[in-house]
Amino acid sequence: MDEWDLLVKRVIAPRNDITIAFVGKYLGLKESYKSLTESLIHAGAHLDTRINIKWVDSETLEEDGPELLKDSDGILVPGGFGERGVEGKMVAIKYARENNIPYLGICLGMQLAMIEFARNVLKIKDANSVEFNPECSNPIIYLIDSFLDTAGQKQVRTFQSPLGGTMRLGAYECQTKKGSLLRKVYDDKTKIKERHRHRYEANPKYRKDFEKAGMIVSGEADGLIEAVEIKNHPWFIGVQFHPEFTSRLTNPNRVILAFANAALAKKNG
Repeated sequence: MDEWDLLVKRVIAPRNDITIAFVGKYLGLKESYKSLTESLIHAGAHLDTRINIKWVDSETLEEDGPELLKDSDGILVPGGFGERGVEGKMVAIKYARENNIPYLGICLGMQLAMIEFARNVLKIKDANSVEFNPECSNPIIYLIDSFLDTAGQKQVRTFQSPLGGTMRLGAYECQTKKGSLLRKVYDDKTKIKERHRHRYEANPKYRKDFEKAGMIVSGEADGLIEAVEIKNHPWFIGVQFHPEFTSRLTNPNRVILAFANAALAKKNG
């Protein structure tokens, strides 16, 4: 049996199964998350595991609390834009953090993990993103003035500039921190390259406070924070990039594969 036949067999009839709570706000059009759901299939095939996605509307979590998350082996918060549903996503993040449930935050999912940590661990009650409140006094997530795009051209951002035209797009190199979970899941590589699609960045002003309290920066690129993780948690990573964009059936993205494996380990005790 060649590799393709084996992987297809594992997709159709896997030996194991896990449930991932997928906390999003575009659930009326689940195709919005197609790349990410496909990457979970890739990871599952390599783990001989069916990954059952439990779709959880983040706005429902805002109203009802985390009851919907209690039977989940892992919690995933994907990217997104705008303020709608973000408080519900932070309910899920807090639940994962406090209950030692494997967590993967992607793009906005990383940013909200930092805001949730700032509010509930660092006790910065007005911590926020300038995407949601441009006048917030503690902008954990902010808008940098300029950056170099993948062609080496300087891009200038303002609140008035077009949203699409000022995104950080394409593949950027990320340096992983020695001894971090991020470096481990990427096979001890000191540098990785992943694709981006976002506009706002994590504010380095608060880095020392985060790291002192246990949330470390485990990936960065030219001073930009690319990944964070919690040291005293079984498996908790947030990444600014979109790992699903580089995932393939024969070569699943490493951080998504490691997240699924952590959820499988949790289920198996």
